[in-house]
Amino acid sequence: MRKRTKGRLSGTALRALAGVARTPVRPVLAQLLRRQLGVDALGDLPEEKKAPLPLDVVPVQAQPSHERPSADLGALASGEWPRTVRDYVHAYRTGTLSPEAVLDRALSTARRLSTCSPPRGPLLSYDTDRALAAARESAERLASGTPRSDLEGVPIAIEEDVDVEGLPTRHGSGWRPNTPAVRDAVTVERLRRAGAIVIGQTPMTEHGLSPFGANPHRSMPRNAHDAHRLAGGSSTGSAVAVASGVVPLALGSDAGGGVRIPAALNGVFGLKPTFGRVPLAGHALRAGSTVATIGPMGASSHDLACFLAATAGADARDAASNQQPRPDPAVFLASIGRGVRGLRIGIDEREWAAAPATPASLGRAALAALERDGATLVPIHVPLSSRAPAASYVTIGVETLTALREAFTLHLKELGPDLQLVLLAISELSGTEFLEAQRLRAALRLEVAAVLGAVDVLALPTTARAAPPVTDHEASRGFADPIALDALWRYSALADLTGLPAGTAPVGMDEVGLPLGLQIVGDAWDEASVLAVLAHLERSGAARVRRPSIAVDPFSPPPAGWSRAPPPP
Repeated sequence: MRKRTKGRLSGTALRALAGVARTPVRPVLAQLLRRQLGVDALGDLPEEKKAPLPLDVVPVQAQPSHERPSADLGALASGEWPRTVRDYVHAYRTGTLSPEAVLDRALSTARRLSTCSPPRGPLLSYDTDRALAAARESAERLASGTPRSDLEGVPIAIEEDVDVEGLPTRHGSGWRPNTPAVRDAVTVERLRRAGAIVIGQTPMTEHGLSPFGANPHRSMPRNAHDAHRLAGGSSTGSAVAVASGVVPLALGSDAGGGVRIPAALNGVFGLKPTFGRVPLAGHALRAGSTVATIGPMGASSHDLACFLAATAGADARDAASNQQPRPDPAVFLASIGRGVRGLRIGIDEREWAAAPATPASLGRAALAALERDGATLVPIHVPLSSRAPAASYVTIGVETLTALREAFTLHLKELGPDLQLVLLAISELSGTEFLEAQRLRAALRLEVAAVLGAVDVLALPTTARAAPPVTDHEASRGFADPIALDALWRYSALADLTGLPAGTAPVGMDEVGLPLGLQIVGDAWDEASVLAVLAHLERSGAARVRRPSIAVDPFSPPPAGWSRAPPPP
């Protein structure tokens, strides 16, 4: 049995604390949590460090153009692992595989993974009948030479906070009814229109308010590389679905690192697009959000570009999406061969110095590879970046509490004890504290825009640590761990609060064989530069998706006995 992690609270103690938080003692507990996460220090900033309250949250664009001469490096090379969208395209064109065969293997692999103990299954629900019909239609289009896009016949999975017609959008909850969605979200509509095959929904953390990947209401998959480690969240199942080879591409959502954190912890590629780039219509946060985005996790950077090419663009049901310049899908796809010669990468040494040795050294090694190929590392400083996590906790917490008013007032005791504690603490935040966080956010946006006027992208670690350990009891009952939470969320906050695009690439493994990521943050609406960097990291070998022990090649029948649970360490 594993020893209790230092600083972590779970089981009876956590339930007792959640109970105490429902008493008049709540303000005292909330203040302790504020202090631990740095929220109480937001009010200490001098006036000259704050900006007036923002009138909108449209991302600030620093440069009108980030055009550079393209190196025209072409497509990325394929290997035996992982199987990317390009591999599916090639298999269909050569007739070595059909969409029906691929779908059968994806579904059977997911079902076998669901029998593992500890849990490894990445799917919450299966859309089998509709997927079979879509696979047959894809096969007909491929046979007639009329594929809709590179996503034709490619299996994908959708996080459970995005509407899929006929399946419930439960947002990781245990209290919401299993009422099927009456229509697809805009993103799902567009993916189907591109020929992708939706195979089902992936589980997420409870209402998305945890970066860990645990949820007492779900059988949550553990980390793809270690069954006794967490897979990260909120888009837990989507990351594991890609890392295990069930699908090459999966949809997640990112308000506080929900795509980037699990992508990094499971060693795959992930992208948070610019706020508003991909419409949120059909997302579970019906009350709205000023930070939430829908983004992909993929087996390669090209897979992310395929997702964006299919889903980006305005929709009348999402006001934020109507603020964007008209996207050109060809630009996203062409960025993969653009290279990095002439690219200026901003490095904030204070932020890098705050990272532990292993994530920092792996990230710097990847940056050195980019520098050798013609990129320039430029020293920059964003003074308010160290305050971003606290402002992010306040912003995301208050917005989510507003969206979860029904859960908080009518179903509080049905929530996991960790989420009860979080929501009760958030409810103690004052209007002044929220507005102080927004003034800091406004100032941070201006600071980052000033820096991006001189460089093309910023580089940060994706997380300050690899996947945390978890016991079966903690995974099934919930836990609170502010220290690990801050380590996972620490470097996501800057892109969250500014609304800028941010991608993560798997740049190596730590001492015990767990993946770590490098994060690239771009200017507003400039996903192309982010994708170009991720692709070049992949092309140079500085970023690589490693095959976990649970993975099965979707192009080959799975070997007998592969799904047996690994022995405990």
